Amino acid sequence: MKNYVIGLDYGSDSVRAVLIDTDNGQELASDVCHYKRWKNKQYCNPSINQFRQHPLDHIEGLESTIKNIVTASKVDPSLIKSICIDTTGSSPVPVTEDGTPLALTVEFAENPNAMMVLWKDHTAINEANEINELAASWGGEDFTKYEGGIYSSEWFWAKILHIAREDEAVRNAAYTWLEHCDLMTYLLIDNKDLKTFKRSRCAAGHKAMWHEDWNGLPPEEFLGKLHPYLAQLRGKLYDETYTSDIVAGTLNQEWATKLGLTTDTIIAVGTFDAHSGAVGAKIDEYALVRVMGTSTCDIIVSAKENVGSKTVKGICGQVDGSVIPGYIGLEAGQSAFGDVLAWFKDTLSWPLDNLVYNSNVLSEEQKAQLKEEVESNFIKTLTEQAEAIPLSESIPTALDWVNGRRTPDANQGLKSAMTNLSLGTKAPHIFKALINSICFGSKKIVDRFEEEGVRIDSVIGIGGVARKSPFIMQTLANVLNKPIKVCASDQAPALGAAIYAAVAAGIYPNVIEAAKKMGSDFESEYFPQADKIEKYQELMDSYSELAQFVETRIKK
Repeated sequence: MKNYVIGLDYGSDSVRAVLIDTDNGQELASDVCHYKRWKNKQYCNPSINQFRQHPLDHIEGLESTIKNIVTASKVDPSLIKSICIDTTGSSPVPVTEDGTPLALTVEFAENPNAMMVLWKDHTAINEANEINELAASWGGEDFTKYEGGIYSSEWFWAKILHIAREDEAVRNAAYTWLEHCDLMTYLLIDNKDLKTFKRSRCAAGHKAMWHEDWNGLPPEEFLGKLHPYLAQLRGKLYDETYTSDIVAGTLNQEWATKLGLTTDTIIAVGTFDAHSGAVGAKIDEYALVRVMGTSTCDIIVSAKENVGSKTVKGICGQVDGSVIPGYIGLEAGQSAFGDVLAWFKDTLSWPLDNLVYNSNVLSEEQKAQLKEEVESNFIKTLTEQAEAIPLSESIPTALDWVNGRRTPDANQGLKSAMTNLSLGTKAPHIFKALINSICFGSKKIVDRFEEEGVRIDSVIGIGGVARKSPFIMQTLANVLNKPIKVCASDQAPALGAAIYAAVAAGIYPNVIEAAKKMGSDFESEYFPQADKIEKYQELMDSYSELAQFVETRIKK
Protein backbone atom coordinates (compact mmCIF):
# COMPACT_ATOMS: atom_id res chain seq x y z
CA MET A 1 0.00 0.00 0.00
CA LYS A 2 1.39 3.38 -1.04
CA ASN A 3 1.64 6.28 1.39
CA TYR A 4 1.64 9.96 0.47
CA VAL A 5 2.37 13.18 2.32
CA ILE A 6 1.91 16.89 1.64
CA GLY A 7 4.49 19.64 2.08
CA LEU A 8 3.10 23.19 2.17
CA ASP A 9 5.66 25.95 1.64
CA TYR A 10 4.85 29.61 2.29
CA GLY A 11 7.27 31.96 0.54
CA SER A 12 7.30 35.74 0.49
CA ASP A 13 5.08 36.04 -2.60
CA SER A 14 3.19 32.75 -2.85
CA VAL A 15 2.36 29.41 -1.26
CA ARG A 16 3.02 26.08 -2.95
CA ALA A 17 1.87 22.59 -2.10
CA VAL A 18 3.38 19.29 -3.22
CA LEU A 19 2.02 15.77 -2.91
CA ILE A 20 4.89 13.34 -2.44
CA ASP A 21 5.23 9.56 -2.72
CA THR A 22 7.03 8.52 0.46
CA ASP A 23 8.69 5.53 -1.22
CA ASN A 24 10.94 7.65 -3.43
CA GLY A 25 10.17 11.36 -3.06
CA GLN A 26 8.38 11.50 -6.42
CA GLU A 27 6.18 14.55 -6.82
CA LEU A 28 2.70 13.48 -7.94
CA ALA A 29 1.16 16.92 -8.00
CA SER A 30 2.01 20.52 -7.16
CA ASP A 31 0.19 23.82 -7.14
CA VAL A 32 1.07 27.48 -6.46
CA CYS A 33 -1.13 30.36 -5.30
CA HIS A 34 0.12 33.96 -5.32
CA TYR A 35 -1.08 36.26 -2.54
CA LYS A 36 -3.52 38.65 -4.20
CA ARG A 37 -3.49 41.35 -1.51
CA TRP A 38 0.31 41.26 -1.31
CA LYS A 39 0.53 41.44 -5.10
CA ASN A 40 -1.58 44.60 -4.94
CA LYS A 41 0.93 46.02 -2.40
CA GLN A 42 -1.72 46.34 0.31
CA TYR A 43 -0.65 47.08 3.91
CA CYS A 44 2.96 47.82 2.87
CA ASN A 45 5.06 50.97 2.81
CA PRO A 46 8.52 50.22 1.38
CA SER A 47 9.72 53.76 2.11
CA ILE A 48 9.73 52.91 5.83
CA ASN A 49 10.48 49.19 5.31
CA GLN A 50 6.96 48.19 6.34
CA PHE A 51 5.93 44.82 4.87
CA ARG A 52 2.72 43.25 6.18
CA GLN A 53 0.57 40.41 4.84
CA HIS A 54 -3.10 39.65 5.44
CA PRO A 55 -3.72 36.15 6.87
CA LEU A 56 -6.50 35.68 4.31
CA ASP A 57 -3.82 35.50 1.61
CA HIS A 58 -2.35 32.53 3.44
CA ILE A 59 -5.65 30.85 4.33
CA GLU A 60 -7.03 31.14 0.81
CA GLY A 61 -3.73 29.86 -0.60
CA LEU A 62 -3.76 26.86 1.74
CA GLU A 63 -7.24 25.81 0.67
CA SER A 64 -6.64 26.41 -3.03
CA THR A 65 -3.31 24.61 -3.36
CA ILE A 66 -4.06 21.54 -1.28
CA LYS A 67 -7.51 21.04 -2.85
CA ASN A 68 -5.95 21.30 -6.29
CA ILE A 69 -3.22 18.72 -5.69
CA VAL A 70 -5.58 16.27 -4.01
CA THR A 71 -7.98 16.56 -6.97
CA ALA A 72 -5.28 16.46 -9.66
CA SER A 73 -3.49 13.43 -8.19
CA LYS A 74 -6.66 11.30 -7.88
CA VAL A 75 -5.00 9.68 -4.85
CA ASP A 76 -7.31 8.06 -2.29
CA PRO A 77 -7.47 10.67 0.53
CA SER A 78 -7.04 7.94 3.14
CA LEU A 79 -3.54 7.29 1.74
CA ILE A 80 -2.48 10.92 2.33
CA LYS A 81 -1.07 10.39 5.79
CA SER A 82 0.27 13.75 6.90
CA ILE A 83 0.97 17.43 6.22
CA CYS A 84 3.81 19.68 7.36
CA ILE A 85 3.90 23.45 6.85
CA ASP A 86 6.96 25.65 6.43
CA THR A 87 6.92 29.44 6.25
CA THR A 88 9.19 32.46 6.13
CA GLY A 89 10.25 33.82 9.49
CA SER A 90 10.27 35.52 11.76
CA SER A 91 6.76 36.48 10.67
CA PRO A 92 4.59 36.83 13.81
CA VAL A 93 0.82 37.33 13.82
CA PRO A 94 -1.30 38.82 16.67
CA VAL A 95 -4.25 36.60 17.64
CA THR A 96 -7.24 36.58 20.00
CA GLU A 97 -7.61 34.19 22.94
CA ASP A 98 -9.14 31.52 20.69
CA GLY A 99 -6.30 31.83 18.15
CA THR A 100 -8.14 33.96 15.57
CA PRO A 101 -5.82 36.41 13.76
CA LEU A 102 -6.79 39.97 14.66
CA ALA A 103 -6.99 40.83 10.98
CA LEU A 104 -9.95 38.42 10.65
CA THR A 105 -12.00 40.48 13.09
CA VAL A 106 -14.14 43.40 11.92
CA GLU A 107 -12.32 45.98 14.02
CA PHE A 108 -8.87 45.18 12.63
CA ALA A 109 -9.68 43.98 9.10
CA GLU A 110 -7.73 46.79 7.43
CA ASN A 111 -5.18 47.68 10.12
CA PRO A 112 -1.61 46.89 8.95
CA ASN A 113 -0.47 46.53 12.57
CA ALA A 114 -2.91 43.64 12.98
CA MET A 115 -1.47 41.79 9.97
CA MET A 116 1.36 39.31 9.83
CA VAL A 117 4.65 41.22 10.16
CA LEU A 118 6.69 39.72 7.33
CA TRP A 119 10.30 38.69 7.92
CA LYS A 120 11.66 41.56 5.83
CA ASP A 121 9.72 44.24 7.70
CA HIS A 122 12.39 46.44 9.34
CA THR A 123 10.21 48.94 11.16
CA ALA A 124 11.58 47.60 14.47
CA ILE A 125 15.22 48.63 14.07
CA ASN A 126 15.13 50.86 17.18
CA GLU A 127 13.47 48.10 19.21
CA ALA A 128 16.11 45.58 18.13
CA ASN A 129 18.82 48.01 19.24
CA GLU A 130 17.12 48.33 22.63
CA ILE A 131 17.02 44.57 23.05
CA ASN A 132 20.73 44.35 22.27
CA GLU A 133 21.58 47.14 24.70
CA LEU A 134 19.51 45.56 27.46
CA ALA A 135 20.93 42.07 26.88
CA ALA A 136 24.43 43.46 27.29
CA SER A 137 23.77 45.70 30.29
CA TRP A 138 21.01 44.32 32.51
CA GLY A 139 23.38 42.20 34.60
CA GLY A 140 21.83 38.81 33.90
CA GLU A 141 22.00 36.17 31.18
CA ASP A 142 22.77 37.38 27.65
CA PHE A 143 19.72 35.99 25.86
CA THR A 144 21.18 36.88 22.45
CA LYS A 145 24.22 34.64 22.73
CA TYR A 146 22.72 31.76 20.73
CA GLU A 147 21.57 34.20 18.05
CA GLY A 148 25.01 35.42 17.15
CA GLY A 149 25.08 38.01 19.93
CA ILE A 150 23.00 40.54 17.97
CA TYR A 151 19.20 40.60 17.93
CA SER A 152 17.62 41.69 14.64
CA SER A 153 14.63 43.82 13.66
CA GLU A 154 13.58 40.86 11.50
CA TRP A 155 12.76 38.82 14.61
CA PHE A 156 9.90 38.05 16.98
CA TRP A 157 10.36 40.24 20.08
CA ALA A 158 11.53 43.36 18.24
CA LYS A 159 8.52 43.30 15.93
CA ILE A 160 6.02 42.75 18.72
CA LEU A 161 7.61 45.49 20.81
CA HIS A 162 7.33 47.90 17.89
CA ILE A 163 3.63 47.14 17.34
CA ALA A 164 2.90 47.33 21.08
CA ARG A 165 4.30 50.86 21.17
CA GLU A 166 2.81 52.04 17.91
CA ASP A 167 -0.74 50.73 18.20
CA GLU A 168 -2.47 50.61 21.61
CA ALA A 169 -5.63 49.07 20.13
CA VAL A 170 -3.72 46.13 18.66
CA ARG A 171 -1.71 45.74 21.86
CA ASN A 172 -4.88 45.55 23.96
CA ALA A 173 -6.62 43.15 21.59
CA ALA A 174 -3.70 40.78 20.97
CA TYR A 175 -4.03 38.03 23.57
CA THR A 176 -0.90 36.36 22.22
CA TRP A 177 1.19 36.03 19.04
CA LEU A 178 1.90 33.07 16.79
CA GLU A 179 4.69 32.61 14.28
CA HIS A 180 3.28 32.12 10.79
CA CYS A 181 4.25 28.42 10.71
CA ASP A 182 2.54 27.88 14.06
CA LEU A 183 -0.59 29.79 13.05
CA MET A 184 -1.18 27.73 9.90
CA THR A 185 -0.55 24.49 11.81
CA TYR A 186 -2.93 25.57 14.59
CA LEU A 187 -5.58 26.42 12.00
CA LEU A 188 -5.61 22.83 10.70
CA ILE A 189 -5.45 20.75 13.87
CA ASP A 190 -8.26 19.45 16.04
CA ASN A 191 -6.76 20.58 19.37
CA LYS A 192 -7.64 24.27 19.87
CA ASP A 193 -6.03 24.70 23.29
CA LEU A 194 -3.32 27.33 22.82
CA LYS A 195 -1.73 26.40 26.15
CA THR A 196 -0.92 22.86 25.01
CA PHE A 197 -0.38 23.67 21.31
CA LYS A 198 3.07 22.51 20.16
CA ARG A 199 5.15 25.47 18.98
CA SER A 200 7.96 25.15 16.46
CA ARG A 201 11.42 24.84 17.98
CA CYS A 202 12.93 26.08 14.73
CA ALA A 203 10.95 29.32 14.95
CA ALA A 204 11.29 29.82 18.70
CA GLY A 205 14.98 29.04 18.97
CA HIS A 206 16.22 31.06 16.03
CA LYS A 207 14.04 34.14 16.49
CA ALA A 208 12.41 34.30 19.94
CA MET A 209 15.54 33.65 22.08
CA TRP A 210 14.16 30.30 23.29
CA HIS A 211 16.83 27.99 24.71
CA GLU A 212 17.11 25.08 27.11
CA ASP A 213 19.83 26.91 29.08
CA TRP A 214 17.25 29.29 30.57
CA ASN A 215 14.29 26.89 30.45
CA GLY A 216 12.58 28.45 27.48
CA LEU A 217 11.92 32.06 26.57
CA PRO A 218 13.57 35.02 28.33
CA PRO A 219 11.89 35.65 31.70
CA GLU A 220 9.33 38.33 32.54
CA GLU A 221 11.99 40.22 34.50
CA PHE A 222 13.98 40.81 31.32
CA LEU A 223 11.07 41.38 28.95
CA GLY A 224 9.34 43.77 31.37
CA LYS A 225 12.29 46.13 31.16
CA LEU A 226 11.45 46.58 27.49
CA HIS A 227 7.67 46.97 27.89
CA PRO A 228 5.08 45.72 30.43
CA TYR A 229 3.13 44.13 27.56
CA LEU A 230 6.02 41.78 26.76
CA ALA A 231 6.11 40.59 30.37
CA GLN A 232 2.37 39.91 30.25
CA LEU A 233 2.73 38.20 26.87
CA ARG A 234 5.42 35.89 28.21
CA GLY A 235 2.86 34.05 30.34
CA LYS A 236 0.60 33.52 27.30
CA LEU A 237 3.26 31.94 25.14
CA TYR A 238 5.06 28.66 25.86
CA ASP A 239 7.88 26.92 27.69
CA GLU A 240 8.33 23.79 25.59
CA THR A 241 9.04 23.63 21.87
CA TYR A 242 9.00 20.74 19.42
CA THR A 243 10.90 19.60 16.36
CA SER A 244 9.05 19.14 13.09
CA ASP A 245 9.12 15.35 13.13
CA ILE A 246 6.60 15.51 15.99
CA VAL A 247 2.81 15.29 15.64
CA ALA A 248 1.04 18.58 16.40
CA GLY A 249 -2.44 17.06 15.99
CA THR A 250 -4.79 15.63 13.40
CA LEU A 251 -6.77 17.47 10.75
CA ASN A 252 -10.01 18.94 12.11
CA GLN A 253 -13.33 18.19 10.46
CA GLU A 254 -13.81 21.68 9.04
CA TRP A 255 -10.55 21.59 7.12
CA ALA A 256 -10.83 17.92 6.21
CA THR A 257 -14.07 18.80 4.42
CA LYS A 258 -12.57 21.86 2.72
CA LEU A 259 -9.48 20.02 1.50
CA GLY A 260 -11.02 16.67 0.58
CA LEU A 261 -8.95 14.81 3.18
CA THR A 262 -9.76 12.72 6.25
CA THR A 263 -9.58 13.57 9.93
CA ASP A 264 -6.96 10.83 10.27
CA THR A 265 -4.46 13.06 8.44
CA ILE A 266 -1.59 13.93 10.79
CA ILE A 267 -0.38 17.52 11.03
CA ALA A 268 3.30 17.86 11.96
CA VAL A 269 4.82 20.71 13.97
CA GLY A 270 5.63 23.64 11.68
CA THR A 271 9.04 24.92 10.61
CA PHE A 272 10.83 27.65 8.64
CA ASP A 273 11.34 27.36 4.90
CA ALA A 274 15.14 27.50 4.86
CA HIS A 275 15.46 24.69 7.37
CA SER A 276 13.01 22.43 5.57
CA GLY A 277 14.75 23.33 2.31
CA ALA A 278 18.02 22.06 3.74
CA VAL A 279 16.31 18.77 4.60
CA GLY A 280 14.86 18.56 1.08
CA ALA A 281 18.40 18.95 -0.24
CA LYS A 282 19.63 16.05 1.92
CA ILE A 283 21.83 18.21 4.13
CA ASP A 284 24.68 16.46 5.91
CA GLU A 285 27.41 17.55 8.30
CA TYR A 286 29.96 20.02 6.91
CA ALA A 287 27.62 20.99 4.03
CA LEU A 288 26.46 24.60 3.74
CA VAL A 289 23.00 24.77 2.16
CA ARG A 290 22.23 28.14 0.61
CA VAL A 291 18.52 28.79 0.12
CA MET A 292 18.68 31.42 -2.60
CA GLY A 293 15.62 33.49 -3.39
CA THR A 294 14.60 37.07 -2.57
CA SER A 295 16.98 36.76 0.38
CA THR A 296 19.22 33.88 1.41
CA CYS A 297 19.34 31.61 4.38
CA ASP A 298 22.52 29.64 4.96
CA ILE A 299 22.05 26.44 6.93
CA ILE A 300 24.59 24.06 8.49
CA VAL A 301 24.05 21.12 10.84
CA SER A 302 26.66 19.99 13.32
CA ALA A 303 26.93 17.18 15.84
CA LYS A 304 26.52 18.43 19.40
CA GLU A 305 29.99 17.26 20.35
CA ASN A 306 31.50 19.45 17.60
CA VAL A 307 29.71 22.64 18.70
CA GLY A 308 29.49 21.99 22.42
CA SER A 309 28.84 25.19 24.36
CA LYS A 310 30.63 27.35 21.78
CA THR A 311 28.56 30.17 20.31
CA VAL A 312 29.17 31.48 16.80
CA LYS A 313 29.38 35.28 16.64
CA GLY A 314 27.20 37.30 14.32
CA ILE A 315 24.94 34.59 12.87
CA CYS A 316 21.16 34.22 13.14
CA GLY A 317 21.07 31.34 15.54
CA GLN A 318 22.12 27.87 16.64
CA VAL A 319 19.36 25.61 17.83
CA ASP A 320 19.24 21.97 18.85
CA GLY A 321 16.96 20.13 16.41
CA SER A 322 15.95 23.07 14.23
CA VAL A 323 16.93 21.20 11.06
CA ILE A 324 17.63 17.57 12.00
CA PRO A 325 16.59 16.38 15.46
CA GLY A 326 19.70 15.47 17.45
CA TYR A 327 21.94 17.95 15.57
CA ILE A 328 22.60 21.63 16.14
CA GLY A 329 21.22 23.76 13.31
CA LEU A 330 23.15 26.94 12.53
CA GLU A 331 21.64 29.71 10.41
CA ALA A 332 23.00 32.79 8.67
CA GLY A 333 21.86 34.68 5.59
CA GLN A 334 21.54 37.83 3.52
CA SER A 335 18.57 40.18 3.85
CA ALA A 336 18.57 40.67 0.09
CA PHE A 337 19.88 38.41 -2.66
CA GLY A 338 17.42 38.16 -5.54
CA ASP A 339 15.84 41.35 -4.17
CA VAL A 340 19.03 43.26 -5.07
CA LEU A 341 18.56 42.37 -8.73
CA ALA A 342 14.79 42.89 -8.52
CA TRP A 343 15.40 46.41 -7.19
CA PHE A 344 17.70 47.16 -10.16
CA LYS A 345 15.15 45.78 -12.63
CA ASP A 346 12.41 47.94 -11.09
CA THR A 347 14.67 50.99 -11.27
CA LEU A 348 15.47 50.43 -14.94
CA SER A 349 11.78 49.78 -15.66
CA TRP A 350 10.65 53.20 -14.47
CA PRO A 351 10.55 54.81 -17.96
CA LEU A 352 8.76 51.78 -19.36
CA ASP A 353 6.12 51.72 -16.63
CA ASN A 354 5.58 55.47 -16.54
CA LEU A 355 6.08 56.49 -20.18
CA VAL A 356 6.09 53.65 -22.70
CA TYR A 357 3.24 51.59 -21.23
CA ASN A 358 1.15 54.77 -20.79
CA SER A 359 1.86 56.06 -24.28
CA ASN A 360 -0.99 57.09 -26.55
CA VAL A 361 1.08 56.13 -29.59
CA LEU A 362 0.76 52.38 -28.92
CA SER A 363 -2.44 50.38 -28.88
CA GLU A 364 -3.40 48.42 -25.79
CA GLU A 365 -2.56 45.21 -27.63
CA GLN A 366 0.87 46.53 -28.62
CA LYS A 367 1.55 47.61 -25.03
CA ALA A 368 0.63 44.14 -23.75
CA GLN A 369 2.83 42.44 -26.36
CA LEU A 370 5.72 44.78 -25.65
CA LYS A 371 5.41 44.28 -21.91
CA GLU A 372 5.44 40.51 -22.34
CA GLU A 373 8.49 40.68 -24.59
CA VAL A 374 10.39 42.96 -22.20
CA GLU A 375 9.56 40.81 -19.18
CA SER A 376 10.79 37.64 -20.85
CA ASN A 377 14.07 39.19 -22.04
CA PHE A 378 14.96 41.81 -19.41
CA ILE A 379 17.14 39.82 -17.00
CA LYS A 380 18.24 37.40 -19.72
CA THR A 381 19.71 40.17 -21.88
CA LEU A 382 21.29 41.97 -18.90
CA THR A 383 22.86 38.69 -17.82
CA GLU A 384 24.27 37.91 -21.26
CA GLN A 385 25.85 41.34 -21.60
CA ALA A 386 27.15 41.42 -18.03
CA GLU A 387 28.69 37.98 -18.41
CA ALA A 388 30.50 39.14 -21.55
CA ILE A 389 32.27 41.99 -19.70
CA PRO A 390 35.84 40.83 -18.99
CA LEU A 391 37.09 41.07 -15.42
CA SER A 392 39.92 43.23 -16.70
CA GLU A 393 37.41 45.97 -17.55
CA SER A 394 36.53 48.61 -14.98
CA ILE A 395 33.58 47.30 -12.98
CA PRO A 396 31.84 49.26 -10.18
CA THR A 397 31.97 48.00 -6.62
CA ALA A 398 28.56 47.66 -4.94
CA LEU A 399 27.25 46.60 -1.54
CA ASP A 400 24.36 44.15 -1.22
CA TRP A 401 22.75 46.02 1.70
CA VAL A 402 19.62 47.33 -0.07
CA ASN A 403 17.59 45.77 2.77
CA GLY A 404 20.22 46.01 5.48
CA ARG A 405 22.57 43.23 6.58
CA ARG A 406 21.38 40.04 8.21
CA THR A 407 24.74 38.37 8.74
CA PRO A 408 27.45 38.45 9.69
CA ASP A 409 26.60 40.88 12.53
CA ALA A 410 23.01 41.96 11.93
CA ASN A 411 22.57 45.63 11.15
CA GLN A 412 19.33 46.36 9.31
CA GLY A 413 20.01 50.09 9.37
CA LEU A 414 22.82 49.80 6.82
CA LYS A 415 22.28 51.08 3.29
CA SER A 416 23.82 50.04 0.00
CA ALA A 417 26.42 52.06 -1.88
CA MET A 418 28.39 51.94 -5.12
CA THR A 419 31.77 53.28 -6.23
CA ASN A 420 33.93 53.35 -9.36
CA LEU A 421 31.26 54.73 -11.67
CA SER A 422 32.34 56.53 -14.83
CA LEU A 423 30.91 57.74 -18.11
CA GLY A 424 31.74 54.31 -19.47
CA THR A 425 29.56 52.56 -16.90
CA LYS A 426 26.49 51.02 -18.53
CA ALA A 427 23.57 49.06 -17.14
CA PRO A 428 25.30 45.67 -17.65
CA HIS A 429 28.34 46.92 -15.70
CA ILE A 430 26.11 47.85 -12.77
CA PHE A 431 24.26 44.54 -13.05
CA LYS A 432 27.57 42.68 -12.93
CA ALA A 433 28.60 44.74 -9.91
CA LEU A 434 25.37 43.84 -8.13
CA ILE A 435 25.84 40.14 -8.85
CA ASN A 436 29.37 40.43 -7.51
CA SER A 437 28.00 42.14 -4.40
CA ILE A 438 25.57 39.37 -3.49
CA CYS A 439 28.36 36.83 -3.98
CA PHE A 440 30.77 38.87 -1.85
CA GLY A 441 28.12 39.10 0.87
CA SER A 442 27.91 35.31 0.70
CA LYS A 443 31.68 35.05 1.09
CA LYS A 444 31.54 37.14 4.27
CA ILE A 445 29.16 34.56 5.75
CA VAL A 446 31.36 31.60 4.79
CA ASP A 447 34.42 33.38 6.15
CA ARG A 448 32.69 34.02 9.49
CA PHE A 449 31.67 30.39 9.90
CA GLU A 450 35.18 29.17 9.13
CA GLU A 451 36.81 31.81 11.37
CA GLU A 452 34.59 30.54 14.18
CA GLY A 453 35.72 26.96 13.61
CA VAL A 454 32.69 25.69 11.69
CA ARG A 455 33.94 23.34 8.99
CA ILE A 456 32.48 23.67 5.47
CA ASP A 457 33.43 20.95 2.98
CA SER A 458 30.73 21.51 0.37
CA VAL A 459 28.09 24.02 -0.70
CA ILE A 460 24.58 23.22 -1.95
CA GLY A 461 22.40 25.80 -3.69
CA ILE A 462 18.62 25.55 -3.73
CA GLY A 463 15.86 27.86 -4.91
CA GLY A 464 14.99 29.79 -8.02
CA VAL A 465 18.24 31.73 -8.32
CA ALA A 466 20.35 28.59 -7.98
CA ARG A 467 18.45 26.77 -10.72
CA LYS A 468 17.86 29.65 -13.14
CA SER A 469 21.12 31.61 -13.18
CA PRO A 470 24.29 29.77 -14.19
CA PHE A 471 26.05 33.15 -14.28
CA ILE A 472 25.35 33.85 -10.61
CA MET A 473 26.24 30.31 -9.57
CA GLN A 474 29.53 30.35 -11.47
CA THR A 475 30.40 33.75 -10.00
CA LEU A 476 29.59 32.40 -6.54
CA ALA A 477 31.80 29.35 -7.04
CA ASN A 478 34.65 31.63 -8.08
CA VAL A 479 34.15 34.01 -5.15
CA LEU A 480 33.83 31.25 -2.54
CA ASN A 481 36.55 29.20 -4.24
CA LYS A 482 34.43 26.12 -3.55
CA PRO A 483 32.39 23.79 -5.78
CA ILE A 484 28.62 24.23 -5.55
CA LYS A 485 26.02 21.58 -6.24
CA VAL A 486 22.53 22.67 -7.30
CA CYS A 487 19.49 20.85 -5.96
CA ALA A 488 17.29 19.50 -8.76
CA SER A 489 13.97 20.09 -7.02
CA ASP A 490 11.97 23.22 -7.81
CA GLN A 491 10.32 22.86 -4.42
CA ALA A 492 13.06 21.89 -1.95
CA PRO A 493 11.43 23.56 1.10
CA ALA A 494 8.07 21.93 0.35
CA LEU A 495 9.86 18.61 -0.21
CA GLY A 496 11.65 19.01 3.11
CA ALA A 497 8.33 19.71 4.81
CA ALA A 498 6.99 16.52 3.24
CA ILE A 499 9.97 14.63 4.67
CA TYR A 500 9.15 15.90 8.16
CA ALA A 501 5.53 14.88 7.55
CA ALA A 502 6.60 11.33 6.64
CA VAL A 503 8.52 10.98 9.90
CA ALA A 504 5.67 12.43 11.96
CA ALA A 505 3.37 9.85 10.36
CA GLY A 506 5.70 7.03 11.38
CA ILE A 507 6.58 6.07 7.81
CA TYR A 508 10.29 6.59 8.53
CA PRO A 509 12.07 6.38 11.90
CA ASN A 510 13.95 9.67 11.57
CA VAL A 511 14.61 12.64 9.30
CA ILE A 512 17.97 11.35 8.04
CA GLU A 513 16.52 8.06 6.82
CA ALA A 514 13.52 9.81 5.26
CA ALA A 515 15.74 12.34 3.46
CA LYS A 516 17.88 9.57 1.98
CA LYS A 517 14.79 8.10 0.31
CA MET A 518 12.79 11.23 -0.43
CA GLY A 519 15.34 14.06 -0.76
CA SER A 520 16.24 15.76 -4.02
CA ASP A 521 19.06 14.75 -6.32
CA PHE A 522 21.47 17.32 -7.79
CA GLU A 523 21.16 18.57 -11.34
CA SER A 524 24.44 20.46 -11.84
CA GLU A 525 27.71 21.44 -10.21
CA TYR A 526 29.84 24.56 -10.58
CA PHE A 527 33.60 24.52 -9.99
CA PRO A 528 35.90 27.51 -9.31
CA GLN A 529 37.68 28.75 -12.45
CA ALA A 530 41.35 28.94 -11.54
CA ASP A 531 42.09 31.85 -13.89
CA LYS A 532 39.47 34.10 -12.25
CA ILE A 533 39.91 33.44 -8.52
CA GLU A 534 42.68 35.99 -8.00
CA LYS A 535 40.76 38.78 -9.77
CA TYR A 536 37.64 38.06 -7.75
CA GLN A 537 39.72 38.28 -4.59
CA GLU A 538 40.85 41.77 -5.65
CA LEU A 539 37.24 42.77 -6.24
CA MET A 540 36.34 41.25 -2.89
CA ASP A 541 38.96 43.42 -1.21
CA SER A 542 37.37 46.48 -2.81
CA TYR A 543 33.96 45.35 -1.50
CA SER A 544 35.39 44.96 2.02
CA GLU A 545 36.94 48.44 1.92
CA LEU A 546 33.68 50.03 0.77
CA ALA A 547 31.71 48.07 3.38
CA GLN A 548 33.96 49.25 6.19
CA PHE A 549 33.78 52.87 5.00
CA VAL A 550 29.98 52.90 4.73
CA GLU A 551 29.44 51.17 8.07
CA THR A 552 31.84 53.37 10.02
CA ARG A 553 31.75 56.73 8.23
CA ILE A 554 28.34 57.22 6.62
CA LYS A 555 25.61 58.54 8.91
CA LYS A 556 22.34 56.66 8.69
